[in-house]
Amino acid sequence: MNDLTTIKEKRKKICLSCGETIERGRRKYCSVACRQRLRDKLDLRTGLVQALNAQYATFYFSELAVMMDMIPYSSRQIYSFSFPRTLGKTPADDFSRMADHLGEIWWAEQRRTNKKYLASKLLLDRAVRNSGPALFVKPYEVRTPSIQKKSLLHLKLDSRQLSSGDPELIIRNAYRRQVKIHHPDLGGDAEMFRRIQTAYESLILWAKNPTFVKRRGFPDKWFYDGSTNKWLQPISL
Repeated sequence: MNDLTTIKEKRKKICLSCGETIERGRRKYCSVACRQRLRDKLDLRTGLVQALNAQYATFYFSELAVMMDMIPYSSRQIYSFSFPRTLGKTPADDFSRMADHLGEIWWAEQRRTNKKYLASKLLLDRAVRNSGPALFVKPYEVRTPSIQKKSLLHLKLDSRQLSSGDPELIIRNAYRRQVKIHHPDLGGDAEMFRRIQTAYESLILWAKNPTFVKRRGFPDKWFYDGSTNKWLQPISL
């Protein structure tokens, strides 16, 4: 295997919904429809994580298994469930099979004892106790500037740059770099320069009173928030 092949393989990414290989870049899914199919499957089975009184949960997968970790409200312990992958099936299908299997166990115990808490205890007793830190399941919180992405694009800025340091200084420096390239007096395109100027003015206005959007989750796992009873897709850091 030559060096070029090795580099290309390292750049391969898998869709965080179906597991298929996707083109390199910042995309996490092969398509919007694929992402939505997994979200729908997860949302249809929120009854299971509710029954287990989950404060937080995560879903992720490998070629061999699908995994769900959770922390109940009443515990700091991580409980892990896993289920083998099925040839030719997507992670969404395998999650549904795992959730249905666990749900059948829960309902059988609930009918036998007429006690919901005993049914939940039975499932948690069958889970693997994970000794890892709560951060494996408790989500990150990411702040992103509440500004238009095209403004950042025109100044060749990343939103993460504005989350640290002096945002106004960072914006001015980025603007100066683009002026040296695109100013019409220096041979640049006039239309592009107008876009850069508009982006600069918009970003400077934001920097005088910066606001951020806060998001919680993980870069490579789906995240369940018990306070909203919703699954959230992986976030970009």
